[in-house]
Amino acid sequence: MRIKNKYKKPTALGCNAGSRSSLAVVLWSLVGCLIFLHLFTLVHHTDVQNKEMHMGIHHPLLLQLEEVEEENIQMPPPRKRSPRAVKRKPKRPTTLIDEFLDESSQIRHIFFPGMKTAIDPMKDAGNNSFYYYPGKIWLDTDGNPIQAHGGGILYDDRSRTYYWYGEYKDGPTYHAHKKGAARVDIIGVGCYSSKDLWTWKNEGIVLAAEEKNETHDLHKSNVLERPKVIYNDKTGKYVMWMHIDDVNYTKALVGVAVSDYPTGPFDYLYSKRPHGFESRDMTIFKDDNGVAYLIYSSEDNSELHIGPLNGDYLDVTSEVSRMLAGQHREAPALFKHGGTYYMITSGCTGWAPNEALVHAAESILGPWETMGNPCIGGNKIFRQTTFFAQSTFVLPLPNLPGSFIFVADRWNPADLRDSRYVWLPLIVGGAADQPLEYNFGFPLWSRVSIYWHKRWRVPYRWSDKY
Repeated sequence: MRIKNKYKKPTALGCNAGSRSSLAVVLWSLVGCLIFLHLFTLVHHTDVQNKEMHMGIHHPLLLQLEEVEEENIQMPPPRKRSPRAVKRKPKRPTTLIDEFLDESSQIRHIFFPGMKTAIDPMKDAGNNSFYYYPGKIWLDTDGNPIQAHGGGILYDDRSRTYYWYGEYKDGPTYHAHKKGAARVDIIGVGCYSSKDLWTWKNEGIVLAAEEKNETHDLHKSNVLERPKVIYNDKTGKYVMWMHIDDVNYTKALVGVAVSDYPTGPFDYLYSKRPHGFESRDMTIFKDDNGVAYLIYSSEDNSELHIGPLNGDYLDVTSEVSRMLAGQHREAPALFKHGGTYYMITSGCTGWAPNEALVHAAESILGPWETMGNPCIGGNKIFRQTTFFAQSTFVLPLPNLPGSFIFVADRWNPADLRDSRYVWLPLIVGGAADQPLEYNFGFPLWSRVSIYWHKRWRVPYRWSDKY
């Protein structure tokens, strides 16, 4: 007798339907997990932001820095032109940037004030403090203008001293040829030391130009820009990296020098194209774990590259990451807060000031996301020109979480030795102000804010450790 099987063999159609159903369940489960993880990350970042705001940006000592000042600059009346000149070449409307670049402008004193009062000391309840006036002439302890352009600041734990390095431009400005950029012959890298970040002693030129050997990278006819120094804890050496170029900016190299002391003298070692790429505006960054990185503009300044240095900081490794491709950014200034890496960059407009952008990343090698313009206060044109300055460094300050000083140069292409420094308070805290490229459009990073002040006071707790 044949027994009838009560269980039917599944058909191919049934198998496919079951497979599709199982696959859909797996896919939706994965989507659910991703959404959960993203919401968890969002909540975590929100908690971090709230903690930052409670500890940092809303600290009583910083409230005064949030009260930004406004600027109302009146354009001068147009200069009279003959009817023949007007007919031959109609004049386009003059902008505030034109006035900034015009050495004969009637309002030039607004951008380059003649008074030598960049800092004023004051005392408050027995605590030494200072007022700083961005854009005014900053003098060293000998009464001479500080020459540390395009540079960076190193805090040396051993001597509990800050060292400010930069381009020493105390020479005449000229053009090597008709279409050449304004320049000063290489004099060297200047160094200034300070215990309080406001009074600076001139330590002299720590890396000098080469006067006779025209084939040397540091021959005075060449270009030395944006020197930065970091300390190597393993070798005990101070290592300087810089942009090296010829007068036409065709070499696009980095140069490396080393010293046993922060005040030099530094021995120049060599130059190269890192990772085989062009390198112009650059900086170096030392992470919490001691690993250092080189960040530089490349590919005709159309993108930035970043890669770790080797153990002695004297060369790059083979690892390199490309970022901000096609965005034409330069003047990188990188810093870290709360496990997140931040970087401020400028556009590529020569000596003319332009809009700063801030970028953020969980990993220093990327991906990097653009967060927008960090500038607050002044007026629209001030914010669109980074307060008529260009980023060079971001200096972390002790005792107040999320508090930094934004260090920038206000270039004077008519007389580069008279370029000024714009130091302003930078605070990390609060939600970012625009959606980002990744993370489903949710901005997870804390906002970076640079506050404009005609005069701002240094909270005394920033210097409690000195």
